[in-house]
Amino acid sequence: IRCWSNIPFITVPLSRAHGKSFAHRSELKHAKRIVVKLGSAVVTRGDECGLALGRLASIVEQVSMLQNQGREMMIVTSGAVAFGKQRLRHEILLSQSVRQALHSGQSQLKDMAIPVLEARACAAAGQSGLMALYEAMFTQYSICAAQILVTNLDFHDEQKRRNLNGTLHELLRMNIVPIINTNDAVVPPPEPNSDLQGVNVISVKDNDSLAARLAVEMKTDLLIVLSDVEGLFDSPPGSDDAKLIDIFYPGDQQSVTFGTKSRVGMGGMEAKVKAALWALQGGTSVVIANGTHPKISGHVITDIVEGKKVGTFFSEVKPAGPTVEQQAEMSRAGGRTLAALQPEQRAEVIYRLADLLTDQREEILLANKKDLEEAENKGRLALPLLKRLSLSTSKLNSLAIGLRQIAASSQDSVGRVIRRTRIAKDLDLEQVTVPIGVLLVIFESRPDCLPQVSALAIASGNGLLLKGGKEAAHSNQILHHLTQEALSIHGVRDAVQLVNTREEVEDLCRLDKLIDLIIPRGSSQLVRNIQKAAKGIPVMGHSEGICHVYVDTDASVEKVTRIIRDSKCEYPAACNALETLLIHRDLLRSPLFDQIIDMLRVEQVKIHAGPKFASYLTFSPSEVKSLRTEYGDLECCIEVVDSVQEAVEHIHKYGSSHTDVIITENEKTAEFFLQHVDSACVFWNASSRFSDGYRFGLGAEVGISTSRIHARGPVGIEGLLTTKWLLRGDNHVVSDFSEHGSMKYLHESLPLPQRNAN
Repeated sequence: IRCWSNIPFITVPLSRAHGKSFAHRSELKHAKRIVVKLGSAVVTRGDECGLALGRLASIVEQVSMLQNQGREMMIVTSGAVAFGKQRLRHEILLSQSVRQALHSGQSQLKDMAIPVLEARACAAAGQSGLMALYEAMFTQYSICAAQILVTNLDFHDEQKRRNLNGTLHELLRMNIVPIINTNDAVVPPPEPNSDLQGVNVISVKDNDSLAARLAVEMKTDLLIVLSDVEGLFDSPPGSDDAKLIDIFYPGDQQSVTFGTKSRVGMGGMEAKVKAALWALQGGTSVVIANGTHPKISGHVITDIVEGKKVGTFFSEVKPAGPTVEQQAEMSRAGGRTLAALQPEQRAEVIYRLADLLTDQREEILLANKKDLEEAENKGRLALPLLKRLSLSTSKLNSLAIGLRQIAASSQDSVGRVIRRTRIAKDLDLEQVTVPIGVLLVIFESRPDCLPQVSALAIASGNGLLLKGGKEAAHSNQILHHLTQEALSIHGVRDAVQLVNTREEVEDLCRLDKLIDLIIPRGSSQLVRNIQKAAKGIPVMGHSEGICHVYVDTDASVEKVTRIIRDSKCEYPAACNALETLLIHRDLLRSPLFDQIIDMLRVEQVKIHAGPKFASYLTFSPSEVKSLRTEYGDLECCIEVVDSVQEAVEHIHKYGSSHTDVIITENEKTAEFFLQHVDSACVFWNASSRFSDGYRFGLGAEVGISTSRIHARGPVGIEGLLTTKWLLRGDNHVVSDFSEHGSMKYLHESLPLPQRNAN
């Protein structure tokens, strides 16, 4: 804990030897010394006369936050000319004679001619006001700021360079934020083509080159260049097919077409790239990002330092494989080729993958053993997650059987006609099934998920991006390799991609132009995080699996303990495992209730008492903290209800709409429960563990959805399809169907083609 101006704050442990830039975005959180360059378009208003005060205040807040974490922040700012222009215009208007102003009329006063203002005079008039504004803003966070004005000559004179360097180091030592700007009141006009003067020298002609020069001189870890565009594009922003470059490497300049510079300021994007590459060569990491966008400007600086995917990151380390954006594009192209294959060809791929799972089992289990050993040595996985991580011969055999089921049932999935309508004579409409597009499936500790999801994506003709947990890296690698080997038999290897780059899940969820659907497979916390992070991409899944079993007064003694044991103890970590047991009040002091409790004790299930259940007991188990708890282990809650109606109400209030069960011999009571419980899966006298794609005969599932639209419950091939409309006509136009037209709508339903019986 450090203290400054009597305000305590946490210090981030930051230290690294300068000399080499960071290789990956995730390392930026270790940046100790940071320069933030504010372009003219960021600091000034849209009318170029005056400052964007709200934006500036937000930037100061972020810089202050990082400064109070123990980082050393410096700001290279524009804005003096714009601020001075505003002041000088005001002075010129005031200097007009009062009589002239009064007689000119209000409308003429607005249009009064203002002489062209010389930039150096504007800078001289604006510097003091700009600095006063920064000081007032930083004071709100108990931080002191200091102004430094420099020119190109200050870097060419060795003594001045040493003085500048010493001054900046002393200010940083005292926890003061230096505010640096070119001294535009005296600076000579910029010389053309003088951005770079060799490897070791950069000419200071604008604030981009100043920021780069300063970053290298001060051995800065990170330079953040804020402008009015999202980052560096491969062609001018706004042009067709312009794509934001996530990571830019030295030597990539030939792949970029530069446009015009921003509405204000001395340098365009080309100047920024030259300055960034010069700083990168000097050992400073660089990010160019948008500092004007209202949705992100309030956290753009902190997001960059946290390693989030914002703007363009300059790196000297080029990854061996493709970027995740390239993988998504490869997946989409591969998926379209996959969808164009004959159903029998897609089935052949899945059959081949099923064979590889059994043929290569030794290699798969060896890779899985490495994952298990690493997880146990590091001690970072709880026992339920270790069970999910583990593969076995029986699991692989079950996987292979499931995949063959998918292959057999996929013959008539893509391109199936589900509706035919004759709109008019010789005008027929069809609705046919098509793939959704590119799926992103994020899964934790479940390597068996990879071949299951891959098979479903192949069967439905979808491209697939897979992001597995690092705890299953070895298993995922071999399973993905086998998947691509199977895909290769029909030349669609690229349709399924495994993301191996250091992409954060939150960054993947922002690829709304490349991904059509996200399917999370993992903990409720993972699902909630993805649902929160996904902007513009639908998320299919469930955040929790709070499953109930209700034991009615008419329940069979033989069935109760079997169903409860299977629902809770067969695989307690599963999302379809029992979490809350509802008991009818009349059963509390019955032999059946005693049998239930004895069975749970034998199975070593820890019992938590619900509020009503606890009130009936003198010495009760620990009272439950929340009735909305997913334990994922040998634990469950027991609660008492007075009727089937109350059981339904309890489920609606505390459940997660996943899977709920009634045990009773009373058919009328059972049907009431089945019809009134609003969950994805509702069972009568059957274990909750049947809520599974394989057990439903779907072959496998990409997950269980509790959403209300598209797919619900275990999601198999059908849930990964959408539809499109095909209209076949012969010179038809809408005007023919007007009141006085020659044609009439028929809207006749036509028979569907016969489906493949196999």
